[in-house]
Amino acid sequence: MADLERTVLDFYQISTLNPVQWPAEQDNESDASDDESAKKKANRRKSRYQALERAVSNRSSIVPGSENSGSGVANLVQRDEPDPLGTTDSVVRTLRHLGVPLQDDVRLRNRFLLSSTTFSPALFLSQMHATADTQSLISGLDVLSKSIDQKSASLKVLVESNFERFVRAKATIDNVYKEMKYRGTDPTPPRARGHSRHASRNSFRSTSGPPPLTSPHSPATDPRKKNALIKESEYGVLGVKAPLLDVSAKAEEVWGPALGGREKEEHLKTVASSLDQYKEYVETSAAIADCIKRKDHETLVEEYTKARKFADEAKQLSEELKSTPPTDDQLYRILLAARMWHDVEEQIQVLKRDIWRRLISPYNMPKADTPRQHGDDQHVELIALLLELGVEDNPIWVWLLSRYDHLKSKIQSTAERSKVEIEILRRRLANAEKPKPETIASHMRTLGRQSVDMMTKSFDSPDVIELWETNVNFLSNLLSPQGILGEVLEFWQTVQGFIDGKTQKSMPLGYRGESKSHHRLSQQGTSDLQKGTVELVTMIRDHVLMFFAGPPPEDISLLLSPMPPQSPGTPGPASVSGSLTPRDPRFNLDPNKPPPPSPKRGEPWERFAFWPPWSNSLSGVHFLSKMLALVGSGASDMAAISPVGNGDAAEVEKVRTLVGVARERCVTVLCAAWNRDAENMKYVEDWNRSPDSRDVTKMPATFAAFEGALLSGMQKILYISEAMSRPGAGDIVLPPPTKLLQMVRSQYVTTLYKALSGMVENAERFPKKTDDEWTVDVDGYILVNNPAVPHPSISTLGGGTIDAGDRNVRMLLTLSNLQALRSTVVPSLNTQFENAFSVKLTDEAKTIRDVLGQIDARLFQSYTRPSIENLRRVIRAGVSSPDWCPPPGAGAKPRSVRPYVYEALLGLVLVHTQVSTTAAPLTTEILSYLLEQASRELLEAFRARPRYHLEALMQATLDVEFVAQTLSHYTTDRASELQSAIYQELDGRTDNDARARLQAELPEMRAVLKRLREASKGEFACFRRPKRPAAAAGGGGGAPGPGPGAGLERRDTGGSLRSNWAT
Repeated sequence: MADLERTVLDFYQISTLNPVQWPAEQDNESDASDDESAKKKANRRKSRYQALERAVSNRSSIVPGSENSGSGVANLVQRDEPDPLGTTDSVVRTLRHLGVPLQDDVRLRNRFLLSSTTFSPALFLSQMHATADTQSLISGLDVLSKSIDQKSASLKVLVESNFERFVRAKATIDNVYKEMKYRGTDPTPPRARGHSRHASRNSFRSTSGPPPLTSPHSPATDPRKKNALIKESEYGVLGVKAPLLDVSAKAEEVWGPALGGREKEEHLKTVASSLDQYKEYVETSAAIADCIKRKDHETLVEEYTKARKFADEAKQLSEELKSTPPTDDQLYRILLAARMWHDVEEQIQVLKRDIWRRLISPYNMPKADTPRQHGDDQHVELIALLLELGVEDNPIWVWLLSRYDHLKSKIQSTAERSKVEIEILRRRLANAEKPKPETIASHMRTLGRQSVDMMTKSFDSPDVIELWETNVNFLSNLLSPQGILGEVLEFWQTVQGFIDGKTQKSMPLGYRGESKSHHRLSQQGTSDLQKGTVELVTMIRDHVLMFFAGPPPEDISLLLSPMPPQSPGTPGPASVSGSLTPRDPRFNLDPNKPPPPSPKRGEPWERFAFWPPWSNSLSGVHFLSKMLALVGSGASDMAAISPVGNGDAAEVEKVRTLVGVARERCVTVLCAAWNRDAENMKYVEDWNRSPDSRDVTKMPATFAAFEGALLSGMQKILYISEAMSRPGAGDIVLPPPTKLLQMVRSQYVTTLYKALSGMVENAERFPKKTDDEWTVDVDGYILVNNPAVPHPSISTLGGGTIDAGDRNVRMLLTLSNLQALRSTVVPSLNTQFENAFSVKLTDEAKTIRDVLGQIDARLFQSYTRPSIENLRRVIRAGVSSPDWCPPPGAGAKPRSVRPYVYEALLGLVLVHTQVSTTAAPLTTEILSYLLEQASRELLEAFRARPRYHLEALMQATLDVEFVAQTLSHYTTDRASELQSAIYQELDGRTDNDARARLQAELPEMRAVLKRLREASKGEFACFRRPKRPAAAAGGGGGAPGPGPGAGLERRDTGGSLRSNWAT
């Protein structure tokens, strides 16, 4: 037993029989020795005597007591040996008795053995002969010397006795080598000389010289080369092999059919019967391959089930036989089933890998624009097929997880890329020149021709419309039912179906119910899917929130890098459900010259990533209403997802916050654009008559359409009414806060005031003549520009003319426009505002009326001031003239009115002509006011005289009555009151005699007035009351207008009293 243990320890070179680990030095030494041995073998030149060397080396293994080294190579080191000094027959036993642990350490033992290369004489003597004296050591030396002499003598005898054998063996080897090397020809002629030991020893050296000049590859002329031991002659066999092959072929040709016919017949019968008996085994593999090729999954499952049954039957048969030898039929069945199953399993494994790849591939994901039933069938069919074939992993879980990963990646890539594309377009717009006010006005004028919904391409520049449409497409890609949110909703519905077990009801259980465990998702898996769905919704919500609430992105390097391959279902900027086309030409950027950031000009839109620079409020309100409708609908759909709506309340609140923040940001930037457009409203005026009413320009209709479009769009933005049809939208899209309503309310009043102020500014600016058009330069901008009308700037419509270069004409048209605004447009807008936002504009309506009154009065005064100044100058000069009336006592009575009266009335004729041809409804109002001012001037002029004699009373009466009767159609209470005041003033500045005499002259004065009226009938015919049908005779004035009362609000005059000619 001890020898066995020592043998084990020596063989493995370990120190104990129960090692914990392999000694590290054994590995290192083994590796080092292996490497060194490999290097030596690689570098060593192969000897021609390699076979003999191998034989000699193998012979060492038969030495008794030899063992293998650590590398496994045999050596001559023995396990034990006698003492070389002759004191004992076992070195190992003696040292063990002396207490040296040789049995535990092979290395230490080898140092004491003379046959080992690691033998240490000093160690050997110090341990083995530690107590030996000099005499014993001398005796040992004698023993060692004799042993050495004895071994040398035996080796010498061995060499001498076998010397002839060595020589013959060497000669044979040399001849074989020469035959193979020189192809059977002797390179040198033989030399006859006696054999000598010296020559034999050097024969190898002498024969290893260079060959003769004849090339070894030259054509063979010696027939012996046919049998040369070379590769070309197949080492001497070629000469015999060729005839044998010919004979064998001839024999097979002659006797083969006769000898093999019956055997072949029997073999074919056996094969045919076996094929008939095991036909299904043989055809199953081919049938499965055909089903895979035709994609006939139903038949495939049937054939695979059949194959599994055959395999199970063979396995059961093998288990039943155990150690019992099977019959030929049983053995054949088992082998055939194994072969069939091997082929089938290989095909099925390839098919499974393909199905797994298709199931988790993003190219196989259901698209948003495909019918949901078709998308479901696609992956359900693959999952059902895997369940039928049998798989270890749950295909339902794997598909849902891959679908989640696909959606997550799609959300991130689509949102990031779309936002960078929007920023590129935004920067290009921001770095372009600011549009001129006339350009903005041209877009606003289109409102008069079509509604906002019908003019999406004309209410702003093409670049701005392009960016707006890109914004809408981005939100549609994320939030619409045909976009990514629709895919998330479909994903959750699919998950819900698997969680509830409804979808699995129609799925197979697999072979013998092996796939039943895959039909139910684990509790952890269900929780992970719910969290994953919430995460997808959160990603969409965060991207949309950052788009509205965040600043414009600064990093656009995404478009400078190569575009990753996209799945066919990835939405692009051009369509909701289309794929991203390879790099839009609009975004082919030069990496060395990226678009510079937007310059900081202090514009309100610079802080908003979604607002196109220089966009007007019309395009803004149109597209923002669409964008917020998508946000509201998307938020409602998000809340409708069960893990979001029925989960953490904070998630629902975040969805509400998304809607609130987006709405507030949209209203803020839209109000700023609305304010700027109201300031530019004055540039919309082109001084062309409205096709609906020739008394006004197109401005009132354009302004009404502009404000109406803003109010209608703002109502859609604040209440997001288009999204309220979604289930549960009322809990997500909350009513607008009071802060936003107040902002819109205030902005509405402000824009009205700014637009009206711009109208007045248009009317009051003095024209600056240019080449052939009139313009007004205000702060470097063209205020009014009508290049379509050549100088003089006169537009015609319906027989009327408009001289846009005449300041009075512009003021008259503006007054008419203001009248239309006061009577129709502004009340209609107020009503629209109140109905849209469910508020009452009580205070605001009063403020608007006051503003309109102030503006109207200011413009009215501006227009009538020159005429009033002219009346004052003419009347006062005429009344104060020395020859105004005949001198008293001369007997000459006044028989006509003075020239200043005609001059004043002719000035009013010019006014009447201008007003009636420009804005006819204002004729009565303006002439009535001028009559009042003429009466006032007459009163003031008459007050300047201290006394009035009879002739002066008669002249004053004729002048006053002629004016009053000529302008009787325009008489107002105030004019009558002033005329009465004139007579009272005259009566107070005369005596009783003149009063009495005047009464006597009245009949004659009536005749004079009648004659004067008849004489001036042609000159002042414009002041006559027009003849109209009886049905329309109740109105005042020559045309529909506000009447005398409408102008009293804007005139700074006193009360109203009617006055008749004093009799």
